[in-house]
Amino acid sequence: MLLTRPVLDAIVAGDVDLVFRLWKRPTVKAGGRLRTAVGELAVHEVDVVDPATITDDEARRAGLVDADAVRAALEPRRTTATRARVARPDETSRVYRVRVGYAGADGRAALRETTLGRGELADMLARLEAMEARATEPWVFASLDLIARWPARRAPELAELLGRETLPWKAQVRRLKELGLTESLPVGYRLSPRGRQVREAARRRQRARRGTPQG
Repeated sequence: MLLTRPVLDAIVAGDVDLVFRLWKRPTVKAGGRLRTAVGELAVHEVDVVDPATITDDEARRAGLVDADAVRAALEPRRTTATRARVARPDETSRVYRVRVGYAGADGRAALRETTLGRGELADMLARLEAMEARATEPWVFASLDLIARWPARRAPELAELLGRETLPWKAQVRRLKELGLTESLPVGYRLSPRGRQVREAARRRQRARRGTPQG
């Protein structure tokens, strides 16, 4: 669910707590969280509504002047769809009223700054190695090394250095971001303090394995 920065700021301030969207199927669910540029939003309720029943009070809670403004904002989108996508409205779409609230900073930001204890570090390395083992080709540790070497370099260039397509590789980097190991920059990425710790531990483990006599 895309929200403009003014709407996000209004949600943080408590001035907006409703969002109206025209969807084939909702892209958020009640009880879920939504990560945004200002932090996380809690999704409290997701309900189908008849546009004719939207009230002026609800419109103001959505940051608009009245119910007619809500309906006007929704209606043009009904005729602009050209591709069959869940979030792209068409004649089968319905109006959803979503009640949201600010839930605080993105939890990944705290993860990025938190280094791991010895046991946690071993668990993280085991998790990354399992991710690597399930992949059709290695990417986990190579991506950490590449981002460490080339912070703030464009993602397509980094993907090319790995011999990968950009979009699939960016999806993989998002998995590292979920673990607090990387963070996005205006251009490219960099390793977080946690990411640097994990990378160094992985490199030490790799060196130790290479130095182990083979039986």
